[in-house]
Amino acid sequence: MSDATTTDLYEVTMALSYLREGLTRPATFSLFVREVPADRGFLVAAGLEPVLDYLSGFCVDADDVEVFAAALGRPWEDAEPLLGLAFTGDVRAVPEGRVVLAGEPLLEVTAPLPQAQLVESYVLNQINHQTTIASKCARCVMAADGHPVVDFSLRRTHGTEAGYQAARLGAMVGFAGTSNVSAAYAEGLPAVGTMAHSYIEAFGTEEQAFRAFARAHPGPVTFLVDTYDTQRGVATAGRVLKDLGLGPGCAIRLDSGDLGALAVRSRRILDGAGLNEVRIVASGGLDEFAVDRLVRSGAPIDTYAVGTKVGVSADAPYLDSAYKLVEYDGRPVMKLSSAKVTAPGRKQVFRRPGYADIIGLLDEPPPPGGERLLETVMRHGRRTQSGNRRSRLDDARSRFADDLAALPDDARRITSPVAPKAVLSQPLTELADRVRHHIETEILAGTR
Repeated sequence: MSDATTTDLYEVTMALSYLREGLTRPATFSLFVREVPADRGFLVAAGLEPVLDYLSGFCVDADDVEVFAAALGRPWEDAEPLLGLAFTGDVRAVPEGRVVLAGEPLLEVTAPLPQAQLVESYVLNQINHQTTIASKCARCVMAADGHPVVDFSLRRTHGTEAGYQAARLGAMVGFAGTSNVSAAYAEGLPAVGTMAHSYIEAFGTEEQAFRAFARAHPGPVTFLVDTYDTQRGVATAGRVLKDLGLGPGCAIRLDSGDLGALAVRSRRILDGAGLNEVRIVASGGLDEFAVDRLVRSGAPIDTYAVGTKVGVSADAPYLDSAYKLVEYDGRPVMKLSSAKVTAPGRKQVFRRPGYADIIGLLDEPPPPGGERLLETVMRHGRRTQSGNRRSRLDDARSRFADDLAALPDDARRITSPVAPKAVLSQPLTELADRVRHHIETEILAGTR
């Protein structure tokens, strides 16, 4: 069984029907987000890399056919038309790391209709989840205002794959490291971590625990100081660091309580011990809202470790994304149902200064000062871009930094941001009017 079976059953039933009816001409599906969630001024495109890996290797084998037949409750022969179905289509997409807005296609798939239909669920899953998490991580970087942010989310994400993705996506938007060893190794990221409260509790005293940890890990260390009494823990950590001559590069971690007030007291204790270079790391239920409050308060926190609320994007855990047919065999199509109208035809997004974006048709020339966002990333089922995963992550990181710097101030706010709105081009508006008129006069008229 391959990843081809990671799909919804209705994709299978539709694909089989298309094959039976000979509907195998090229179809274009457009993936977009209808609305940016509350408290979001923008989104960060993400998830494209695993999508391209999936599509590159997509092929229905005999075991997959058996799975499909079992799901349908029908004999193997009924699902056999799917055997050997591979992805041979084209993909145009917004590269990872770019800032995107509501309504803009993040990705368009053009392929024989059964292929483009059968891959929908996997493609939506990856783009939806990873764009959600990348956008949350980006806001943490903005809130930290230049202070390093690190990922501590693995233990609370919805599965280990999601934890891996959170580590990668955090790095893509500027995180300084991750606690996830596997992700750090695979993606070339700094691995970061300290100790748990259980480690402290395993020893007779905090001082014994700190000294034992320093013996096991020579060089800069970070001591968790709030297992019992935070201020005493800071003082003990400072004494051990001075005794061992480990001040520069070392840190203490605060994980609970009033982090701002505790950071002030901790800084005072450390400075009083002559440990001005010892940093303060804060963790414990942080997200961009908490980080923003701490930074604005002037709390002397050097590094922010974010976990649960960021790894699951707790305040906005999903996007209202859609993957809709916009063209079949050269014929533009659209959906007219209430509140879910789609725009027909293959598209391009033109970015202008100030994020005055225009959603237009693929063959439109860009407006003055406009930049095309969607690029051809797959042709005939093969990637068009070279480079290893680490270089592609570096490229995404650079794209995000450039796009973030150009965002309007209102969109960058942590609280009550205002997301820019993309508009439809005149040619796209005219096409939508023509298709709507055809549906209302030719298709719907025959059903009255």
